[in-house]
Amino acid sequence: MARYANEQHEIVRIAIELMPSESQIPSAAQDASKRFATRLALFYGATFGVMGTHLPFFTVWLKAVGLDASWIGIISAVPSLTRFTVLPFVTSAAERRYSLRGALIVTACATALGFAVIGTQHLPLTVLLVYAATCSLWTPTLPLTDAYALRGVARFGLNYGPMRLWGSAAFVVGALICGLLVDIVAAAQLIWVIASVAALGAIASMGLQPLDRPKAVTTAVHNGSSLLRDPGFLAIIIASALTQGSHAAYYAFASITWQGLGLGGLTIAGLWVLGVLAEIVVFALSPRFTLAPALLVVIGALSAVVRWVVTASEPSLAVLSVVQLAHGLSFGITQVGTMGLLVRHVPVHVMARGQGYLAACGGIVTTAASILSGLVYAGYGQRVYYMMAAMALVAAIIMWLARHRLAHQPHKAASGG
Repeated sequence: MARYANEQHEIVRIAIELMPSESQIPSAAQDASKRFATRLALFYGATFGVMGTHLPFFTVWLKAVGLDASWIGIISAVPSLTRFTVLPFVTSAAERRYSLRGALIVTACATALGFAVIGTQHLPLTVLLVYAATCSLWTPTLPLTDAYALRGVARFGLNYGPMRLWGSAAFVVGALICGLLVDIVAAAQLIWVIASVAALGAIASMGLQPLDRPKAVTTAVHNGSSLLRDPGFLAIIIASALTQGSHAAYYAFASITWQGLGLGGLTIAGLWVLGVLAEIVVFALSPRFTLAPALLVVIGALSAVVRWVVTASEPSLAVLSVVQLAHGLSFGITQVGTMGLLVRHVPVHVMARGQGYLAACGGIVTTAASILSGLVYAGYGQRVYYMMAAMALVAAIIMWLARHRLAHQPHKAASGG
């Protein structure tokens, strides 16, 4: 008996020695959390760096290689089209295989390869086909990244805003660098700048940290398809799509309008940067927000209403500069609120599909708003922003009416992903 007692005592002693101390456990968790956040911030930066070089200068390259305006218009519509056609299937496939990280590596590498191949093409039809294939895997990258980020938020208790702000910062840097290169590099070579930044994204994707497989949770929402039967989820994606879609006229015609008013290129670039800098500040401060996510979305939508009404009145440059700072509210705080609602309302095991539905709804609304704003702008000019203000007002009403339903938080985020 004494020998048995001694053996048991020795087993317990060894087990205690092998157990990490209380001080070690949080340290290890903090290290994992910091590593996840840092690597994701780098990937966000690379992903938005591609957008920052692509959005202002891809059409410049198209024109430089000899494509006419009609072809440029058709090709420019491809990303919006893939957002509500191909994108939901890609996000759903990634979710079914429990492989968001793997899907991000595939989409990032395919994007880099796609832009490199596009650079070798100069015939309109071949550029269109290769660009369509590239966009089919490029446009799902952002919703997949947001889904991966929200799983990390649930797993490590992180804040979404501080990670996402590096994407906005990279967009500014990418746009400014590419803008400077326009005066140095021939316009026909700009595609290689875009492809190079996309290659950085492919490299950054390799460093993304694997997450545990998500645990299915018992909630009112059991699977991805039933999300579309949930009134709370529909309110989230429709309100977000209307508010973000209300920026369509701004994205399409702001630079054209400002140029027509006699503003120089540097001034126009400065106005764009003001908006994105305000967005970055909002993301940085978002961990301190204490309002419910639904109220943040309402604030974002109402801010958009005020912004577009003022913009429609053709304000002076000084007023316009102040109005541009409202981008931090109309876009930034809406994004923070939407992500907060999703992480509370959508189970982690269907988060990628939820992000896909959000992106698809946004794609449909933005595409329709872009087409309508073009027609209205042609006839009424700046008064097109009244239509944008109406869209944002509807979004505010929808979210205000749904706020109590969403406050009940039918889903509590589980760990893993």
